[in-house]
Formats: sequence, C-alpha cells, structure tokens
Amino acid sequence: MKNNIAIVTGTSSGFGLLITVELAKKGYTVIAAMRNISRSSELLQEARKYGVESKIIVHELDVTNEQSILLFQLRILDDFGRVDLLINNAGYAGAGFVEEISMEEYRQQFETNVFGVIAVTKAFLPMMRKQGQGCIINISSISGKVGFPGLSPYIASKYAVEGWSESLRLEMQPFGVKVVLVEPGSYKTNIWSSGKQVAVESLQSHSAYQHYMSRIENYLARGEKNFGNPQEVATKIAGIAGMDNPEMRYPIGRGVRTTILIKNLLPWKFWEKLVNRQLFRK
Repeated sequence: MKNNIAIVTGTSSGFGLLITVELAKKGYTVIAAMRNISRSSELLQEARKYGVESKIIVHELDVTNEQSILLFQLRILDDFGRVDLLINNAGYAGAGFVEEISMEEYRQQFETNVFGVIAVTKAFLPMMRKQGQGCIINISSISGKVGFPGLSPYIASKYAVEGWSESLRLEMQPFGVKVVLVEPGSYKTNIWSSGKQVAVESLQSHSAYQHYMSRIENYLARGEKNFGNPQEVATKIAGIAGMDNPEMRYPIGRGVRTTILIKNLLPWKFWEKLVNRQLFRK
C-alpha cells in the first residue's frame, strides 16, 4: 500500500478525520479534502501522534461547488496521476418534520449528501476505469436502510446514496473498480450537531409537532450512552480498502445488523408499532 493514493472527503472531524489517519498509518498517501482548510489543525494534530503527518496532504474541496471539484480534480491529476481509493464521507444530518422543512433545506441536504458524492466520484471515475483498478467507499448509514420520523432529509439522502451505489457497483465491475457501502449506526461524531438546527422549528411551542419532536429528542438522548467509538468505523474502512473482493455492504455498530434484519422481516404494520412503542414509552 505504500504508494497508493487515497482521497477522503469531509476530513476536518468525525469519521473523515479518523479514516484519514488510519489510512496514513497503513501507508497510503492521503489527500484530506475539506471545505475549510483552516479547520485542519485537529486532523494534523491527531496525525502527529502516530508520526504520519507527512503522509497527509490537506486540500480545499467544497463537494457542492462544481468549480471547486474541477480545481481539485486537476490538482490531483497533475500531482499524482492516479487515485487508488476514494472515500466519500462529507455530509451532514438535517432534521425536522416534513411540513416544516423548506424545499431549500431539502435541496441543501441532497447537494451535499447525494450530488456531492456523485460529482466527486464522476471526477475520478475515468482515471480509475483507465487504471483497471480502484475502490470507492461511500459512507452511508443505517438511516439508508431504516426510515425514522423527524429525520427525513438525512434519511432520504442516504436511501438515494444506497440505490446509486448499487448501480455504480454493477457498472464498474467489468472495469475492475470496486464500489462499497459502509452503513454505521450511532457513533460519537458531530454529524447531528451540524444539521440539527433544521429541527428548531419543530421544537417551538407553536409547532403542531413540538410534542412529537421532543419525544424523538428524548429517544435519541437516551441512546447516547450506547453510541460507539468512531475509531471502530475508521479501522473497518481501512480493512475494507485492502480487500481484493469486498462485499457490497458493511453494516457496523451496536444493534445495526439486528435492526435491519428485523425491519426487513417484519410486516410493516408490526414494524411501525415497534417504532411507536419505543418513541412514546413512558
């Protein structure tokens, strides 16, 4: 892996930061892409702990901006001429009830979580296809497999990434390019704090959904003590990157596989009763 080139998006914090460091420890040269490079200090500080700062190159990239993606693509082509691994991690979680979420908020969610993934991938697909090898890992979520009230912007975006990734995997198989989905459950990252302001309207006393949203907030808060260590996801992804024949999907996190299995097996009317029982229990 010593000469392999990896790109990771959304690296200023959370999964992206840890994935970058983990790949650098494995010998990759990692292009750490982030919208605001002034926020790179935490990443570089973590890299210094393991003596891998020299393996990490910070680049500015706004995945919602075509010009930013083009400049990034040209820079990578000029500097390296190849990409062996692309990890689409940049994203945030929008929340709130459908009636109270503006169309602009939905568009912003999809611009980052869906169209940003597609645009960055398209920038490097020709290179990987011509190489006859490469790996694209898209960071999805259990929310791409299981719907939940009050989180529709995020959940809809992850469902979209799931379906798109299936199509891309089938398209790229004849060319030796691997496409993988990683589906984390709840981990201690800042993804919710970066998007929860969308839910403010649903928590106001004048909102018809205030009581319902409060129940959801309480449910999520009760589960925080069971949130996993995000390093687990970073370690898993570094392992997948080194596989010759990775699976399509990798659910990861406490209870994730069980939840997906139960949801798929139960008739919908029983599943929704189970969800409501969890949300409205005293």
